Amino acid sequence: MPDQAAVPAVRPRICFLGYRHVAQLAAPVFAEYSQRAEIEVVEAAFDPALSIARERIKSGAVDVFMSAGANGAILRKNLAAPVAIIQLDGFSLLQALLRARAISDRVGVVMYGRTIPELDDIKVLLKLEVVQYAYETTDEARRCCARLKEDGFDVIVGSSVVVEIAEGQGVRGLLAYSLAGVRRGLDDAIELARVSRLESGRYQQLNGVLGNLQDAVLAVDRRHRVIAINPRMQQLLNKPDMPLLGKRLDEIEPELSLEHTMEHGAEERAVVLRFARRDWIANRTPIREYGELVGAALTLYDAQVIAEADTSLRIQQRKRQVAARWNFDDLIGDSASFLRAVNTARRFARTDLTVLIAGESGSGKELFAQAIHNASTRAGQPFVALNCAAFPEALLESELFGHEEGAFTGARRGGKRGLFETAHTGTLFLDEIGDMPLSLQTRLLRVLQEREIVRVGGVTAIPVDVRVIAATHQPLEEMIAARRFRQDLYYRINTLRLALPALRERRGDIAPLAKTLVARSLARLGCKWDATAALEPLQPALAAYAWPGNVRELENIADRIAVHLLQFDEADRIDYDGLRDDCPELFLATDGAPGREDGDMKARLTRELARCNGNRALAAQRLGISRSTLWRWLKEAQIQ
Repeated sequence: MPDQAAVPAVRPRICFLGYRHVAQLAAPVFAEYSQRAEIEVVEAAFDPALSIARERIKSGAVDVFMSAGANGAILRKNLAAPVAIIQLDGFSLLQALLRARAISDRVGVVMYGRTIPELDDIKVLLKLEVVQYAYETTDEARRCCARLKEDGFDVIVGSSVVVEIAEGQGVRGLLAYSLAGVRRGLDDAIELARVSRLESGRYQQLNGVLGNLQDAVLAVDRRHRVIAINPRMQQLLNKPDMPLLGKRLDEIEPELSLEHTMEHGAEERAVVLRFARRDWIANRTPIREYGELVGAALTLYDAQVIAEADTSLRIQQRKRQVAARWNFDDLIGDSASFLRAVNTARRFARTDLTVLIAGESGSGKELFAQAIHNASTRAGQPFVALNCAAFPEALLESELFGHEEGAFTGARRGGKRGLFETAHTGTLFLDEIGDMPLSLQTRLLRVLQEREIVRVGGVTAIPVDVRVIAATHQPLEEMIAARRFRQDLYYRINTLRLALPALRERRGDIAPLAKTLVARSLARLGCKWDATAALEPLQPALAAYAWPGNVRELENIADRIAVHLLQFDEADRIDYDGLRDDCPELFLATDGAPGREDGDMKARLTRELARCNGNRALAAQRLGISRSTLWRWLKEAQIQ
C-alpha cells in the first residue's frame, strides 16, 4: 500500500507583547523557533498591550500570548487566553549582576512583585553593593529608579519597563532576562498553544452541538468565565450579537450565576427559575475532568414547552395503550344471569365474528369486550376502543378512517392513521354505536363488507384485518323503525348478540362487587380497613337500591364510602348515619323514599313537588337527594 503524504502540522500562533528591550533580546531566539511557531512581535505594554491582545482574540489570530514581568502578569489577569511569561531565574539574574559589576560596584535591582532574599547572600561573594526594590505599577517603578539615582547608583538591573525608565532618567539599565529564559518562555508558549488548541477543538464541537439545541445552554470555567454559549441563551440574555466568551457570567447576568455550583460542586436538577418574566426549569451541573472540578454548565428549559410536551406525551402514551387489560377471570359475579352472559361471551371469543353487546350504561360492556379479545386468537394484538358519542361527525370520520395531508383545515402534516389501521390484526371496540351519524354508518358498513378503508381525502384503499365488537344501550330495532339507524348495518354487526344484565337483575352480585370496589378504593387511599366488616351494616341499603347507573354507579358509591371510612380509626366509631349526606340515594330506598321499583314513586314525587310549589331544587333538598337524581326519578316516573 503506498505511503500517504504526511499532513503538515499547523504551527502555533504566538503573539509577543512587550517593551523593545525584551523584544531585541529575544529576536535571535524567535528566529531559531521560526520553523516551530508563527511569532508576531508587538512592542506594547500595559493598556495598549491589552487592547491589541483583545483585538487578536476577537479576530481569532492567535493561540497564545507571550510577555514578561508586570506586562505578562497584567495580560494573564485580564485576558481570556493563555499567556506564557518569560520567568526570571537565579542564573539569569546572576549573569546580569556580573555584567553590571563590570560597570559599577554599586548596583540597584528593581523587580516586579517582590524582592529576592537570596540576592543578599550572594552580593558579598560578588563584592557588590546591591539594593533591591519591588514595584507593582509603572509609577512605583519610576520612583524606585529615581531613589536609586539619588543614592548614587549608576546601574539598575530589572525588567524591560525598569530598563526603559532607568535610561530615561540617565542611568544605565540592564535586562535581568537571558536568552535561556526566553527559550524556556517560548517552549511554555508552544505547549500552552497545543493545549489551547485541544481545548478549543472541544469547545468548537461543544458549541456546534449547543448551536442546534432549542434549550438555552452555557458553560463556565473554574474562573466563572463563559467558555460555551448557544444562540438560544444569547437571545435570552438579550445579547444576540455580543461576544460573551471569556466574560465573567456574574458580570453578564448575576441572576444566572454558577458560583454556588462551583463552590459546592453539587448538581441541581429541575429547579424552577423565574427569569426574563418567564418560568424556566434549570439544571446546574458541575463539570469535572479526572475528578477535578473545572467548570459548570447551566441549561434552561422553557417551562411552557415542557408543559406542552408533557401533554403531548400523555396523549401519545394513551394512544399507545391499545392493549386490553381485562380478562374473564377479572369479572365479578355468581348470579345466574351474569354467569350466563360470561359463558356466552366465552363462546363468542372462540370465533372471529362481529359481536353486538347490548346493555344499560355502566353494565360493563367494554370489560366484556376486552375479555372477549383477550380470550380470542387476537389476544396480544391491538385492542382499540372508541366512543362514537364522544366526537362530532367530521372528527369521528377522521378518527375512524384517518386522513391524508391537506384533507381539511387543520389536517395533520403527513396525514394520520385512523383507528381501523391502528387496530389492524386486533379488535376495534365501537361503544355507543347507536349514536353514530347515518352518513358514517354507510362508510362503516362498507368497511365491514370489504375489509378495507379509504382515508379522508385519499383515493387508495387500504386493507385492514380487524374484528369489530360494537356496543349500545339504545333500542336499535326502534331506531331502525324511526330511520335513525341503518337496518343493513344492524344485521352486519348483530352477527353474535351478547345481552348484559343490569345490576338490579343480579342483586346477589352487589355485595361481592361492593366489597371488591370499596377495598380497591381504600387501598388507593392508603387505608387498611377490612371492606367486608365495614360494609356489613350497609348491606340492606346496598341490596335495596335500584342502581340505575349499574356497576359504574356502584364504583362511585364505593369511592364515597371509602372516603367516609377514612376519617375513623376504629370500627365501633364509624358513623354510618353520616353517609346519608354522601350517599342519600342508598338510605332513601331503605327509609321508604321513592325508588325505581317503588309503586308509590310517582305519588311521592308529585306530593313533594306540590309542597315545594314546583321548586325542584327545594324538593331535592327535602328528599335528601341531588337535583340530578331527582331529575332522573322524575323522568322514570314520567312526571313533567
